[in-house]
Amino acid sequence: MALKMNSCSAIVLLYLLASQAIIQEAEAAGECGRTPIQKAATSLSPCISAAGNVGAKVTPNCCTKVNALLRTAPRCLCAVLLSPLAKNAGIKPGIAITIPKRCNIRNRPVGKKCGRYVVP
Repeated sequence: MALKMNSCSAIVLLYLLASQAIIQEAEAAGECGRTPIQKAATSLSPCISAAGNVGAKVTPNCCTKVNALLRTAPRCLCAVLLSPLAKNAGIKPGIAITIPKRCNIRNRPVGKKCGRYVVP
């Protein structure tokens, strides 16, 4: 009887561990895929001046980074722009959301909402 109870307990424990692994896997795949939002935000550091000033020139390096991000994880750009990290860096989402257009990125998500902003 004790052996049956231990077997049952072991099965329940395995089930719980497997469930936890699945939950962690699902949580890890957010707007930026498996890339942490902080890392995605850091990759856009060449865009800092253009994201805070509509009159600032958007550098080719910034355009390359934004284009790559839009190709791999389009929702990630919005998540980065609305993150507390971006706010602390002085990024203005209403200006930053115009970067794909200012870079002439053809495959940008035109008309998609990013919080209260719309991608031009």
